[in-house]
Amino acid sequence: MPELSSLMALLFIIVHIGLLLRLAWIDYQQMLLPDKLTCPLLWLGLLYQLCFAAEVLADAVLGAIGGYLSLWLLYWLYFFWRRCEGLGYGDMKLFAALGAWHGWQSLQWMMLAAASTALVCALIAKLLFKRSLSLTTTPLPFGPNLAIAGGSVGWIYTSFPQFKNLNFLL
Repeated sequence: MPELSSLMALLFIIVHIGLLLRLAWIDYQQMLLPDKLTCPLLWLGLLYQLCFAAEVLADAVLGAIGGYLSLWLLYWLYFFWRRCEGLGYGDMKLFAALGAWHGWQSLQWMMLAAASTALVCALIAKLLFKRSLSLTTTPLPFGPNLAIAGGSVGWIYTSFPQFKNLNFLL
């Protein structure tokens, strides 16, 4: 039955990619990451680990917790500093889902990639819309950047174990 197991794993991965693309598109258009998509993504990630990689299920649970709590802490630090929201709770849930799919070890790399992508996108937007965009007050969606990071860095980190040797860099 290895073929059936591989087919099921492929189905999980297709749903994962589909949900990431849908979430990125919705957040780009509406600046909203709906719970009806982020929560299933999180649970599917945990179920995937349970079914196909039970030995790393604890890493996936810690990834979900760490992903959520890291952005939750950043949210409140920014809120107390600026007295306004800098992230939405959907971003926290999406990062938790990515942690569930890829484990806690890849969170730092995904955040580095997401923040770098967001910075480049913000600078490009500033150059294109010179006067109408203030980088300190204009809200920008972060979900697409998290989706790009989760879809690329997450799978690279998971697929190539030698990247785990680079964790000391961050």
